Amino acid sequence: GVNAMIVDATALPEQVVDDVVVSAFASAGQRCSALRMLYLQEQIADRVIEMLIGAMRCLTLGDPGDPATDVGPVINPDAMARLRRHAERMGREAKLLHACPTDACPSGGNFFGPHLFELSRLDQLKTEEFGPILHVARYRAEQLPQVLEAIRATGFGLTLGVHSRLEAMADHV
Repeated sequence: GVNAMIVDATALPEQVVDDVVVSAFASAGQRCSALRMLYLQEQIADRVIEMLIGAMRCLTLGDPGDPATDVGPVINPDAMARLRRHAERMGREAKLLHACPTDACPSGGNFFGPHLFELSRLDQLKTEEFGPILHVARYRAEQLPQVLEAIRATGFGLTLGVHSRLEAMADHV
């Protein structure tokens, strides 16, 4: 699905980044429950994005049988081709913030490095993509209803994450 995480200004950036990296990029993003859409409240967006890019730079791509590997290959050439097409489209419609290089990966695998794109609209992501591609959008506190509507409007949504230190916020979402 187009699984989302909503992060408000009270969230702890370190916890957010840890959860985002595991959810979006473990299993090369090929789980139905993988994080696809990250909504960041504008007050903390720059800091979280900076930390997320730093964490992505530390990821090791390679053989999933090697304990040092963080991200393995995608399942087959068709999956890789679909991810490339989506990344090309996002390159035209969004802003590429970071893409992990695959030049050090073993030959013979379908390696697609994790990508991070910033969307210009809350409702820009309409399709589910099974791979290590994360989309991020910023929102203002008063835009939370629009964030929730954008999530509902996809027609997808197997999982939803909330990072907030305000119980009322989590309960509302």
